[in-house]
Amino acid sequence: MLTVKRNVLVTGASSGIGRAVAKYLLQQGHTVIGISRDCTKFTQPMPCFTAVELDLSQIHELPKKLHDLQQTFSDIDAVVFCAGAGQFGSIEEFSYSHIEALLTLNFTSQVFLTKALLPQLKNKGSGDLIFIGSEAALKGSRKGAIYCASKFALRGFTQALREDCGKSNVRVCLINPGMVKTPFFEPLTFEPGDHESNSLCPEDVAQAVAYVLSASPQIVIDEINLSPLNKVVKFKK
Repeated sequence: MLTVKRNVLVTGASSGIGRAVAKYLLQQGHTVIGISRDCTKFTQPMPCFTAVELDLSQIHELPKKLHDLQQTFSDIDAVVFCAGAGQFGSIEEFSYSHIEALLTLNFTSQVFLTKALLPQLKNKGSGDLIFIGSEAALKGSRKGAIYCASKFALRGFTQALREDCGKSNVRVCLINPGMVKTPFFEPLTFEPGDHESNSLCPEDVAQAVAYVLSASPQIVIDEINLSPLNKVVKFKK
């Protein structure tokens, strides 16, 4: 039984892992503020859910918009960072602008959001920052130089942030899923194999998020690695 209802901000809440996390937390009785760059994807109003349209890739607009967000939702006590994108190829296949865009969305925007919201969590004396990383944060892979770099950066950031937040009772956790069956793979040249054991479901990640949020206040779950039972990659024709 849920004993503590949380006010949770979820980024990337309109699709994939973010949508699954938002739905699962709502089912558990939490209040959810869902960030998306396209709120038309939220087709039905739901109790305890507020949609906020915000494009995290527009980095130069973020300081003001995040300040407004913090003022509007001063009761946030947990953040789940799900927004991100994948792009793969050898380094020479990337333009300079593509490199900047991928690193901005997958890493820099999350640092900006942390900077904006961390002071109020510290003032509350408790809170959770849960970052959705990737198995790409654990080991470099072929054609993944830029994507892996963004996830390695996020992992280093969370490890250092955990040390910085230790005395404030703000907990920092990184969840690194393997391949998850989501629209993430639609623009890519590969995807998980067809068998259900070849990929995770978004709900698997959502359950891990809920587990972290419900953990005893006296413990910190630093990092969780989730993997499909059988890793199979299928290349599209």
